[in-house]
Amino acid sequence: MIQFSSLANKIFKDCTDLYHVKNNVDAEIENPYEKNSIEYYLFLKNWIDAVQWHLEDIIRDPGIDPCEALKIKRRIDTSNQERTDLVELIDTYFREKFSTITPHVDATINTESPAWAIDRLSILVLKIYHMQEEVSRKDASSLHILQCEQKLSILLEQQKDLSLAIDQLLTDISMGKKYMKVYKQMKMYNDPTLNPVLYGKNR
Repeated sequence: MIQFSSLANKIFKDCTDLYHVKNNVDAEIENPYEKNSIEYYLFLKNWIDAVQWHLEDIIRDPGIDPCEALKIKRRIDTSNQERTDLVELIDTYFREKFSTITPHVDATINTESPAWAIDRLSILVLKIYHMQEEVSRKDASSLHILQCEQKLSILLEQQKDLSLAIDQLLTDISMGKKYMKVYKQMKMYNDPTLNPVLYGKNR
């Protein structure tokens, strides 16, 4: 458990690499892990992140057809909900894993749950991949490449620091020094009973 970030980083990198072999937002997911395992969830999480990354790129095309842009925007909304659901599943995994741990009387809670930190790690792996692409561009200026090399260095340092922080958090929870809670994300814009536009108010 102490090196959970190593597992996550490996799966995120493998998934990111596989996505870019296909390089298609509509490509079928080929998740190599046992369904409902933590590895399966991590792979699926990064795949959703990779697809959404590229949808965000596509929707920013100045020449995009407005109707197509609206379809993609709604697809991104769905993707965000899937991403949130997966984060909650990963947090549930940790909550069950540590269910027998009794927190110390002076145990503290973290500002974010383990899974939300892992969510940031997944995005970071994608940032590193795409920044490396910029560093390797043959049609870019030397200044652009230098600036991207500097950014890549920072991203790699951030990955190292975040990985360490995740492992430290999980260790502290396993030792009772910290405790965790899982809060369901109360997204309102997707809920037909909470979004005024969907339930008819102020139309």
